[in-house]
Amino acid sequence: MAKPDLIIIGAGPAGMAAAATAANGGLKVHLLDDQPAAGGQVYRNITRNQDRLTHLGPEYTKGIPLADALDHPNITHVAGAAVWRIDDTPTVWYSLHGKSHAIHADHVLIATGAQERPVPFAGWTLPGVMPAGAAQILMKSSDLLPKDAVLAGSGPLLYLIAVQMIEAGQPPVAMVETQTPQMMMRAVRHLPRALLDRQQIFKGLAMLRKIRAARIPRYTAAHSFKAQIQDDLLDFEFTSKGETHHLKCALVLSHQGIIPATHLTRSAGIPHKWHKAQQCWHPDHDTEGRTARPGLWVAGDSAGILGADAARAQGVITANAIICAVRGLRPSIASHVNAHAINHRNRAQAIRAFLDAAYAVPPEINTPPDDTILCRCEEITAGTIRQAIHDGATELRHLKTATRIGMGPCQGRQCDLSLTHMLAAQTQRPIATVGMPRARSPVRPVSLGEIAALEQTD
Repeated sequence: MAKPDLIIIGAGPAGMAAAATAANGGLKVHLLDDQPAAGGQVYRNITRNQDRLTHLGPEYTKGIPLADALDHPNITHVAGAAVWRIDDTPTVWYSLHGKSHAIHADHVLIATGAQERPVPFAGWTLPGVMPAGAAQILMKSSDLLPKDAVLAGSGPLLYLIAVQMIEAGQPPVAMVETQTPQMMMRAVRHLPRALLDRQQIFKGLAMLRKIRAARIPRYTAAHSFKAQIQDDLLDFEFTSKGETHHLKCALVLSHQGIIPATHLTRSAGIPHKWHKAQQCWHPDHDTEGRTARPGLWVAGDSAGILGADAARAQGVITANAIICAVRGLRPSIASHVNAHAINHRNRAQAIRAFLDAAYAVPPEINTPPDDTILCRCEEITAGTIRQAIHDGATELRHLKTATRIGMGPCQGRQCDLSLTHMLAAQTQRPIATVGMPRARSPVRPVSLGEIAALEQTD
């Protein structure tokens, strides 16, 4: 197999746009993705969902031309490839069909997208309690519709899923929203810039109108979530405006925004910085996606939460910068070629600060009560972590050693962020100084058999 000019990890909006742009620019591209079909999370299964487009909405159909553009002689799309290491050369290591492979290129673009922010609360590990995005994945990949579900949390995705459920004939039982009037007041100052992308605001208002028209009960300023199983149903307890409520349901779908998927960028040694408004870590990069690690680039939501439209534009911008790097062209040429994509990205990002403020993360999500399980893999509670900090484990590595938090199969994806918040709160230090747990390769579980069957491509 010939050495590619560019390896792209992730076939979401940014990865697909970057692959098509680079291929059209004459580069040989290897596109690695862990899903069986291109699309990422937002356009998941887009090539196989032509009969479900009605209830998934018009935004979902934007993925069709992106996926179609991957049918290009310069693109090798490897579906089902689970990337577990990027070394210094850079060589990308991945598993496929029970074998591990290593492939080298001078340029590697990480476009692995985002993950849902973990929302730990009492009962979040019970059967029937899951992230709202996971339910949406089932809708897109298997046409499994959530029934008798409560949507809990906040953010545009929560409204989108509610509308999709309504369109599919399975409206949610209720929406329990953590958004407060104070959050909206803080967001108002960002409204003038948000109006630069009126289309996104109109889409949001249209979703709210559909939810109101469907007469979905809505509770705002909600907190103190608790899920229990009673009589084979979930009893979802919460407090809203000083009153405690109980809702009987089959499912609780929680959501509190998304965060960049950083395990691969962290393990590759890319520096990260704390984003105060989004309450998460971002890999450090310039406007074209270039990182401090030679040959490593980032784009899309894995570089910072942008949204699908901005991620797609950023994929084009980064791909053109890589083309210039491969061809030895002046960086100013990339800036000239990217003028249209830069304008599109900036317009699509105009609403982001408004959304970050309007749907801010409530403090109790970051620092849950003592009896709440924080680490699902090892069943470690928030109280155990607080006690370990009290006993002297005041650094992240000490906490992992003392409690095994973050050492299960998910490798900290469900608890790293909460752990960082709790350590910062308990030691009264800024999160930026606490840092983040180190991610080591392999960043996914990989068997010895897969490693032994390694096939290397020069």
